[in-house]
Amino acid sequence: MAAPVLLGHSDGGTISLIHAARYPVRACVVMAPHVIVEDISVKSIEQARDAYTTTDLRSKLARYHADVDVAFWQWNDIWLAPAFRGFDIRADCRRIRAPVLAIQGADDGYGTLRQIEEIEPSGSIERAVLPKCGHSPHKDQPEATKERVVNFLRAFA
Repeated sequence: MAAPVLLGHSDGGTISLIHAARYPVRACVVMAPHVIVEDISVKSIEQARDAYTTTDLRSKLARYHADVDVAFWQWNDIWLAPAFRGFDIRADCRRIRAPVLAIQGADDGYGTLRQIEEIEPSGSIERAVLPKCGHSPHKDQPEATKERVVNFLRAFA
């Protein structure tokens, strides 16, 4: 069985990096991953908590989750737990042997460019910063994101 190519966004990107550090993969593509906890992340997640309890955010998210409250609060509570401030996977990233493509929006409200700058795999890395792009490159800049991913993956075809 061939090793997979992983693609993940946000916390899913973080999970992809952790997996790639422990198991063989052909490549790892991450969009807006979190390798450390930054103040900007905590502030934005606090704002999400406030929006969840005071606006229609809960009903908007309910379309995507069978139990929206469990999905939201498990995500929100862990990020806002004081003990989580020490979360740091930079050492894990140094164990990644596969090529990594790390994409970050220049205007990401959940993390700074430091998130992708701190990824230093033992294999190669390509970093892409997309202008006029927030936390979701695949939504904010779909064509630019697709172009970066396709060009990166061509090396493995």
